[in-house]
Amino acid sequence: MATVTSQDNLLPQEDLEDLKELISTQNLPTAVNTIKGFLEKQDHVELNVGVTGESGSGKSTFVNAFRGLGDEEEGSAQTGPVETTMEPEAYLHPKYKNVKVWDLPGIGTPNFKADEYLKLVEFERYDFFIIIASDRFRECHTQLAEEIMRMGKTFYFVRSKIDSSIDAEKRKKSFDQKRTLDTIREDCENGLRKIGIEDPVVFLISSFELGKYDLNLLQERMEQELPQHKRRVLMLALPNITLEINETKKKALEENIGKVALLSALVATVPIPGLSVAVDTALIAKELRKYYSAFGLDDPSLQKLCRTSGRTIEELKRLMKSPFHQGITTSLILTLLSASSLLASKGGVKMLVSFIPIIGSLVAGGMSFLAVSSMLKKALNGIADDARNVLMASLETEA
Repeated sequence: MATVTSQDNLLPQEDLEDLKELISTQNLPTAVNTIKGFLEKQDHVELNVGVTGESGSGKSTFVNAFRGLGDEEEGSAQTGPVETTMEPEAYLHPKYKNVKVWDLPGIGTPNFKADEYLKLVEFERYDFFIIIASDRFRECHTQLAEEIMRMGKTFYFVRSKIDSSIDAEKRKKSFDQKRTLDTIREDCENGLRKIGIEDPVVFLISSFELGKYDLNLLQERMEQELPQHKRRVLMLALPNITLEINETKKKALEENIGKVALLSALVATVPIPGLSVAVDTALIAKELRKYYSAFGLDDPSLQKLCRTSGRTIEELKRLMKSPFHQGITTSLILTLLSASSLLASKGGVKMLVSFIPIIGSLVAGGMSFLAVSSMLKKALNGIADDARNVLMASLETEA
């Protein structure tokens, strides 16, 4: 029987220390309710993204792409060659109803005043702003950026319609994509410097090919600057269209494994026959469904991918090796939990005592903690690998 060491343990030491503090300062029923409340609260953290720019810059198309939708899908923002947004309109994420992407009225009218505009769109409700231009950035963009900075919030400059710019340059014999992108970025940033922005950063985006160009750079910047609870929501809500986003989603989902395993361990100490098994299977099934949804491996997402990639759902599912890809069933969860329980040897429980004395000293609780941790970690790794394989196959098709 394998011995679990701190290296084998599936939780970072800082997480274990947090859990130790939780247990030591609360009685078990209170600790159970605290963890349940934390996990449930995560699903209700609101994220509000304000998307603004001049009329015709592609705001509405970006709003759709950011939520993983095309311009003509159900729930998409209305698009067109003229301004179609007269007042702020919230569009819910199709999977995460706590994520709202706001299509804001166009800027750039002759009498535009940034402070009045922000008051009109109710500035306070947005976590950050995306400021879009389809050509060069103008004074209206910098006025807005300066007012946003003055009010203590974050914004990102996005140069849209990069696919159109690339297509135009491809006609030239001397075309070089990297050089073209560098030239566009440098031109935008120099233009912003000339009109008052000291250290501008411009992200080049095509809403029709969102996974290309600077999406990963934008995602990394937002991840660095958002508060942790908002960051997790954003990372899960982003469409799984690059390998970098795939890895970021995995890390975001990984953060909850310790909390779920501790909840299982606490329930395992309650002497009610069958309670621990029932709680474990329900908890694990819920987490697994979150994994499949976040990675776009649920059936509706796969069917949509089939339409855009030309692959059949059978082809995509043949790339998936996780034992759960055919369905999340109680019997399969129990089988894998049983296998993971082999890791919860006496050595493993002894190791756990040093971190979480109350749980580690109760064999049932310690074993449940380690078994659920191990199973969820393996399941997440497998599902993330499946998502990576499906993504790479779809990218090959597009190429």
